[in-house]
Amino acid sequence: MNSFRRKFVATGAEERGDVPGWVLISLMTAGLVIAIWAIAGPALGAIFESALARVTGF
Repeated sequence: MNSFRRKFVATGAEERGDVPGWVLISLMTAGLVIAIWAIAGPALGAIFESALARVTGF
C-alpha cells in the first residue's frame, strides 16, 4: 500500500465532513433572510398592493 493510500485510510474515518460548518452557514443564511424580510417586507407588500390595484383598476 502506498503512503498516500495509507494516510487516506488512516484519516478518512476521522474526517467525514464539517457538519457544524454547514449547519452554521445554513442558520446564518436563514437569519439574514428573516432580517431582510422583516425590514423590506412592508415596503414589498405596499409595492405589490399598488401594482395589483393598477392592474385591477380599483
